[in-house]
Amino acid sequence: MKKLLFSLFFCFSCLKFYAQQSNNWTRSELGISLGTMYYIGDLNQFRPFYETNLAGGLMYRFNYHSRLTLRFNYSYGSLDADDKDSKITINKNRDLNFHTDIHELVGGIEFHYLPFQLGHKRYPGTAYILAQFGAFYMNPKTNYNGQEIALQPMGTEGQIGAQRYNKVQLCIPIGLGAKFSLGKSAAFSFDVAIRKTFTDYIDDVGATYYPNTNLIPSLNGTLAGSISNQSIDGTRYGIRGNSRTSDWYVYAGAMLTFRLGKENVCWDWKK
Repeated sequence: MKKLLFSLFFCFSCLKFYAQQSNNWTRSELGISLGTMYYIGDLNQFRPFYETNLAGGLMYRFNYHSRLTLRFNYSYGSLDADDKDSKITINKNRDLNFHTDIHELVGGIEFHYLPFQLGHKRYPGTAYILAQFGAFYMNPKTNYNGQEIALQPMGTEGQIGAQRYNKVQLCIPIGLGAKFSLGKSAAFSFDVAIRKTFTDYIDDVGATYYPNTNLIPSLNGTLAGSISNQSIDGTRYGIRGNSRTSDWYVYAGAMLTFRLGKENVCWDWKK
């Protein structure tokens, strides 16, 4: 966690220094975002915008071209789900729940549908496609008998030692949005982007096949065994989730950014 925060501070410090020192500083924007975040996975397979949680972050843009902007984001939010809310009988019987904070650092591009230039009357707004790549930190926990318990150390699917999943994972945000100039030095934008991840353990329910959860206490303790099998009838064994798909999450938000330098109405766009 400390390494992630240090990397975030270092990246934004470098971006600000670059914007101030280069001849292109007037193309740089810095701002904030506010929105919602929700999860798609083994505990929420079919319900869009289920358990949406408040999210926000920081954002840097470099307007490389009238059709192309480089963009970097730090976002913070949380994800959660509970089998008690499911309409699927087998999931209700599974009776699992989780929640996790998400710290995300990503970078990529906005490709504009129309030419856009901040503060220019001729190019006041555009829709765009967002494509990014980065990493996020997660730490799934569960509420078990009124007690909050971190799940990764438990090895709830029989993982031991190095077999336990990493709390830092990669993601690929893909989305659609729109942005508009607010005067000569500010812009308002909003987008919705789904995150493709490469882990099935945001919810601690993954692809590991463990034939009998009664054996888990001998590996990771009695509490791990109890948390692993919380089924209402006490007879659920085998794979707890879908081994063929990874978990996803979505961030939908609005952003307000400000130009870091003075207006330059004659940007020399690269062709």
